[in-house]
Amino acid sequence: MSLHIAAGEIFGIVGTSGAGKSTLLRTLNALTRPSQGRVNVNGVEISALDGKALRQARQRIGMIFQHFNLMHTRTVAQNVAFSLKAAGWERSKIAPRVAEILTLVGLADKANRFPVQLSGGQKQRVGIARAIANHPDVLLCDEPTSALDLETSATILALLRQINAQLGITIVLITHEMNVIKSICDRVAVMSGGKVVESGEVFDVFAHPQHAFTQQLVSHTLNLTLPERLREHLPGHRAVAENFVYRARAVAENFVYRRFGGAAGTVGGGDQVWRRGQYPAWQD
Repeated sequence: MSLHIAAGEIFGIVGTSGAGKSTLLRTLNALTRPSQGRVNVNGVEISALDGKALRQARQRIGMIFQHFNLMHTRTVAQNVAFSLKAAGWERSKIAPRVAEILTLVGLADKANRFPVQLSGGQKQRVGIARAIANHPDVLLCDEPTSALDLETSATILALLRQINAQLGITIVLITHEMNVIKSICDRVAVMSGGKVVESGEVFDVFAHPQHAFTQQLVSHTLNLTLPERLREHLPGHRAVAENFVYRARAVAENFVYRRFGGAAGTVGGGDQVWRRGQYPAWQD
């Protein structure tokens, strides 16, 4: 496979269990070695490194996990400090950095708690804090929300989005949940059978899936039925319109206006739709 991830973007990798998502992610920090080919991170061929050079390269790559991987006998602050000690930080600089990063992830008041005293979402925040404490360029996220409930998942995704915007960290996220990709990612690669079968902008892949597996994945995981009253206001465009049941940003709203001559606050969410020059024709 050939894959390019741009600096500063949030890139999603989605597929069913056994598709090869985790294996691909682990090649990005050489936890798994590719059988052939090369893996370059920030211009460094990390797949060719070992020993000290590999350890140094990994300091620029953070990683969070589905089940948090925290040290249960250490406090929140000690879990975060561990990564800094391992990276060789001066002792005097560790405590201020830990305090700074715990504030960023919303756990300043939990510094002295142990993992057993935390909720699942709080544990993942500790994992994120530990992963970004050493100022990495890249953050690898291995199913970061699959062990969390929907509401908690949304807060974790919002935090990752904030970290990306505020710190400029490139985020590579794997998941089997299309809604996670839709919520946070700029671009996405779809995997099946150990191969990337389709990739591109999230909107394009969701609205116009080209590969049969992607089409199946989208149809099985997203609600692709427009409200009946929206169909009535878009006569003759039902087949096209149903591709846009997507919690869209401005790009989707603009497309709907240009294509159908109407505006939609959220296509499929059904806030309001109207023709050019008319007041809203209906409202849920």
